[in-house]
Amino acid sequence: MTHERTFWQDKRVCVTGGAGFLGRALCRRLRSAGCTSITIPRRAEYDLTDSFAVRSLLEDCRPDIVLHLAAEVGGIGANRQNPGRFFYANMAMGLHLIEEARLFGVEKFVQVGTVCAYPKHCPVPFREETIWDGYPEETNAPYGIAKKALLVMVQAYRRQYGFNGLFVIPVNLYGPGDNCDPDSSHVIPALIRRLTEAKDSGARSVCCWGSGRPSREFLYVDDAADAIVRAARVVNDSEPINIGTGVDIRIAELAGLIAELVGYDGQIEWDTTQPDGQPQRRLDVSRALRTLGWRAETSLREGLRRTIDWWQEQRQPVDPLPSVSTLS
Repeated sequence: MTHERTFWQDKRVCVTGGAGFLGRALCRRLRSAGCTSITIPRRAEYDLTDSFAVRSLLEDCRPDIVLHLAAEVGGIGANRQNPGRFFYANMAMGLHLIEEARLFGVEKFVQVGTVCAYPKHCPVPFREETIWDGYPEETNAPYGIAKKALLVMVQAYRRQYGFNGLFVIPVNLYGPGDNCDPDSSHVIPALIRRLTEAKDSGARSVCCWGSGRPSREFLYVDDAADAIVRAARVVNDSEPINIGTGVDIRIAELAGLIAELVGYDGQIEWDTTQPDGQPQRRLDVSRALRTLGWRAETSLREGLRRTIDWWQEQRQPVDPLPSVSTLS
């Protein structure tokens, strides 16, 4: 901890997406590590898809380290409706931030990638070396490919310019403060909201998208923040690093666990006319253990309990929701 505080105490840090779900957890973690100078750019002031705005941001905050979390992303419905926007926005933000950070002489740049970059039929567990072995799952490929292109960029910039860019790949995140909007939320917050409201309304059944057979790995948001802060401190190469638990769960089992935790005892039905997304996602997390000395600490049951407690404390009554997307 002494080394950590010594590293961060004099660093000026810019956290793009710092007001978002992962960003808030990351900023809390930075403060606990001793960082006192954190800039969180807001879209109203800095449009990160515009190179001039990015240049202004760096001139204004003069960061030593940039942690690039900002992204446009959502569940299966949002990905199907906005493939062009998701590709453009994510590609443009990373492209301009990396280039301007290089020109500005930023000491270290951490690009946060996505598990969606892995091939649809990638051998399980996903190893970093297999990220190029096929095309991503089609419904979120534009988002995944944009992020994967930024991996190429940080590696190319290290070779040509000596730019100290890192690339971490978190698995699906969840936790208190997650997005529970029915039109854009991922599977865990969507299921928590849907099943809580089904319990409150006395609904006998809940219908979810897909078959329930695919599996996903989930990482508690505070664990992800801890891994990213540690990577920013100790890593000085551009090889991608998986960040996850190394444990997956079928979506049907996940729904059953959430139903148990919220106290819903009705029927969970599955709409198999809707797509499942990638069949299975589970990461090989051995590189994170080896290079960061890091492993996830929060069990899925405990993380879900905390997330459900948060949702029940702050939620407002709403109208009944449509079917839940299981792609995240």
